[in-house]
Amino acid sequence: MVKPAQSTQLETNQPHLRRSVGFYGLMFVSLGSIIGSGWLLGALKAAKVAGPASLLSWVLTALIMATLALIHAELGAAYPAAGGTARFPLLAYGVVGGFVGGWVAWLQAVALAPVEVEASLEYLDNITWIKENLNLLTPSGTLTASGFGWATLLMAIFTFINLVGVKLLSESNSATVIWKTAVPLITIVVLLAMRFHPGNFTAGGGFAPAGAHGVFAALPVGVVFALQGFEQAVQVGGEARNPQKDISRAIITAMVIGTIIYLLLEVVFIGALDPAALVHGWDNPIEKGSFGPYATLATLAGAGWLAYILYADAFVSPAGTGLLYLGTSSRLSYAMGRDKMLPKTLGKLSIRGVPVWSIVLSFVVGEIMFLPFPSWQSLVSVITSATAIMYAFAPVAMAALRKRDPDRPRPYRAPAPKLIAPAGFVAANLVIYWSGFDITWKIVIAIVIGFLLFLGGRLTMTAAERPAVDWKAGVWIAPWLGGQVLIGYVGRYGESGNLKVLPEWVDLVVVIAFSLAIFYWAVSLAMDSDKVKATVDREAAELAA
Repeated sequence: MVKPAQSTQLETNQPHLRRSVGFYGLMFVSLGSIIGSGWLLGALKAAKVAGPASLLSWVLTALIMATLALIHAELGAAYPAAGGTARFPLLAYGVVGGFVGGWVAWLQAVALAPVEVEASLEYLDNITWIKENLNLLTPSGTLTASGFGWATLLMAIFTFINLVGVKLLSESNSATVIWKTAVPLITIVVLLAMRFHPGNFTAGGGFAPAGAHGVFAALPVGVVFALQGFEQAVQVGGEARNPQKDISRAIITAMVIGTIIYLLLEVVFIGALDPAALVHGWDNPIEKGSFGPYATLATLAGAGWLAYILYADAFVSPAGTGLLYLGTSSRLSYAMGRDKMLPKTLGKLSIRGVPVWSIVLSFVVGEIMFLPFPSWQSLVSVITSATAIMYAFAPVAMAALRKRDPDRPRPYRAPAPKLIAPAGFVAANLVIYWSGFDITWKIVIAIVIGFLLFLGGRLTMTAAERPAVDWKAGVWIAPWLGGQVLIGYVGRYGESGNLKVLPEWVDLVVVIAFSLAIFYWAVSLAMDSDKVKATVDREAAELAA
């Protein structure tokens, strides 16, 4: 970013975010977010919906995520800031765009820490001693009072590590990610060598027993959830030592590694299944109710030692990801607090340069999340849809900022920007649609509630404190979200509530056409160049302080 004039900088003796995270720390933050509970359950969930064609679900998701990752890489390098996904729409569309983008990003991030804690406890409950003595789960798989207590302890540990500072967060995560990456790789090698049935790829109704619908429907049940998280390097961009150079490299490297691992995991999962279990289809390809499918397959392959490692990893991987998301969700609320979109207390730092109140808020809201969503599966589709809405803001922001702020140094430039930006927006909207109407309308209601809180907060501010709003720049957001709900209502995806009247493939054409219309309209409505540059320079002044 262009360095602002000295007169615009904040006093250097004020608390500020510590720039202490290097390339490997950033890469491990993204990779550690990608490899969480999703790798342990994603393959099973996808296979049950799409059969062997779930491989196509992973390839499609990888293409979607790679497109969005390249866009985030450009934005993160050009506009490095804590809580970057909340900042990008703010820079292009002002306070309204910044709040909606930041609010939905915060919703998905703050929900991920508790969902990963739940995954850890669900796997630990497979150990006989823990099951008999700790009583973590009910027979239906939800948390008991004891389970809630242990979940609270894990959340408290995550909070303590984040309060100590981002350097400890990065260092503790780096060690965890090495383990989290090694275990899936060992699993791939062992299952390929000891238990692999090529005939499984055409068993149970053929390669694609559920057709194209199954391929698309598999995305929101765990595939997108597994591969999301690359943007976490952007969220801590304000604490990177060399953000212009390292953020883009970290995002792309993490995305490539994560994609290769997940594709290979799906291959070995399908190949290691018992062929007899697939005779009647893919509804129950492995022991019903098993929370540890890879551990079960390792035992059947005669590698009991690997099963023990997998049960250990079933705790370490989700816990490591939960630790990261408690930290990055706090950076989002910090960003919105600093920009006076949420209470300004959230935008304050301790003397150690840590957003204490934002971290405490993430802990409290995470605890509340355990109550209405006391199991892993109950939150996954909701998080997927919210993440897709968050991701959708980046392509329109990149196109708008290239148009309104063309002279800004961009250390990394996404290839074919005129193609990749609208493609990224379309891809995110398809994921929202595939998540289903019954999920989409709930997310939109949560956004409306957040916007009402935003308006209420403005009423409590003095005229001098209240940030100016460019209502015209954000006018496209309501028709976009409302249109998604309407298309979902007449579309074919979701478990309940929708009409399912749009024919197969026609529904996708409708989503694509609608998305492109919204995209080009949104880009045309961005704030004018003077306002964009003033907002960017104000952000740069605070970062340089």
